[in-house]
Amino acid sequence: MAPVAAATRWRLLLVLSAAGLGAAGAPQPPNILLLLMDDMGWGDLGIYGEPSRETPNLDRMAAEGMLFPSFYSANPLCSPSRAALLTGRLPIRNGFYTTNRHARNAYTPQEIVGGIPDQEHVLPELLKEAGYVSKIVGKWHLGHRPQFHPLKHGFDEWFGSPNCHFGPYDNRARPNIPVYRDWEMVGRYYEEFPINLKTGEANLTQVYLQEALDFIKRQQAAQRPFFLYWAIDATHAPVYASRPFLGTSQRGRYGDAVREIDNSVGKILSLLQDLRISENTFVFFTSDNGAALISAPNQGGSNGPFLCGKQTTFEGGMREPAIAWWPGRIPAGRVSHQLGSIMDLFTTSLSLAGLAPPSDRVIDGLDLLPAMLGGQLTDRPIFYYRGDTLMAVTLGQYKAHFWTWTNSWEEFRQGIDFCPGQNVSGVTTHTQEEHTKLPLIFHLGRDPGERFPLSFASTEYLDVLQRVTPIVQQHQKTLVPGQPQLNVCDRAVMNWAPPGCEKLGKCLTPPESTPKKCSWPH
Repeated sequence: MAPVAAATRWRLLLVLSAAGLGAAGAPQPPNILLLLMDDMGWGDLGIYGEPSRETPNLDRMAAEGMLFPSFYSANPLCSPSRAALLTGRLPIRNGFYTTNRHARNAYTPQEIVGGIPDQEHVLPELLKEAGYVSKIVGKWHLGHRPQFHPLKHGFDEWFGSPNCHFGPYDNRARPNIPVYRDWEMVGRYYEEFPINLKTGEANLTQVYLQEALDFIKRQQAAQRPFFLYWAIDATHAPVYASRPFLGTSQRGRYGDAVREIDNSVGKILSLLQDLRISENTFVFFTSDNGAALISAPNQGGSNGPFLCGKQTTFEGGMREPAIAWWPGRIPAGRVSHQLGSIMDLFTTSLSLAGLAPPSDRVIDGLDLLPAMLGGQLTDRPIFYYRGDTLMAVTLGQYKAHFWTWTNSWEEFRQGIDFCPGQNVSGVTTHTQEEHTKLPLIFHLGRDPGERFPLSFASTEYLDVLQRVTPIVQQHQKTLVPGQPQLNVCDRAVMNWAPPGCEKLGKCLTPPESTPKKCSWPH
């Protein structure tokens, strides 16, 4: 990989030296912890205004670090968002989308054939050049076939699952989701790793917490820089919490899960301080997409003042809670109004490691270190994709919608509502409405709920349109879409007999099937 620019490297060396790492020879780069939640909304933390104030550890993390109120996912759904984080690239570039239908969300259920392509550079692969040891704890969601295994893509350790904790299944038409330790399957959800759907009780968050704590202790003892990707899923329906947290929240079972996560983050940060490595450890907390309002209130969270939720490209679907923490390096108690993206964590992590991003492809992620360490703001667009379609773009305080819709009338009539109680005429439509000639434009500062589009005849609208149009045209002109990975499903590729199943007695016979186009929701 090409070396970083001299000025960037020098700035990083100064930061590391200030952290007391300037010993003889090259300084050890900082440890990197990315804490990625699942379906957690912008409005779920006390620091963002949640009235029950049940997240004291995350609120303290923000008080000791930096809050990003305008931080975005790269997609309103789990798999594409996670692929974007680990590659620094929009899902339309890295292949995590479908072309089966226009503007359709897609992810990686058990029967999906595709996954993260070999030609994509995944973050832990690149961090190896700087000597990092990497571990993923929790949900992978970038493909479950052997060639997509996280240890094939740079991670040294894994404890978790290739999919979400859906189930239970009958192990005949469909197997329960497996849980792995590295290459070995150590059980399945609802079997060796029980989840009580009636009570919501499960110990998974505690298991994931212990995995994180043990990994940190081992790497600190070995004096090796580490990358920990803690991707837990307790806030994804069906939500769960361990017994000490059940029934403790004013917000119901979802709040119980949030309280346990908050407690776990507090223990992780405390361990870093106890080991005296907090000043050499960069920690970032965020979520993969907005809260799933379809599951609210007992099984879903809050997106604060924003419109709609998961699955949509309105603000509630893609604006995320985001906190950066690096004691002694990131000024405490600050708020950055930098427009941020989950893809920025890729580029920022490489910068922390003293590495440059790959130069042979377009990288959409921005290095956030200038914003975090020096308060610099960079003007940049945020693109909102749904499947293969550019739905909207934000530039500064303005957001322009080129397509609007929530979900189909067919789904809506079945009770599937991505925007409960938030009908905005002409905006939250159940048919795909095109606005490519005259986009709907909102000022997100004055109107964060996207309820009052600017008048087409106003000078403000025309000025914004003049700024946005060339940016979108240039983006679309130069875009080279990746090979879509989420088009084809085949029941025969479900995880019937993974490594280790003989020991567990869970070898199953896959059904006969033929590949076909995945049938994604309308």
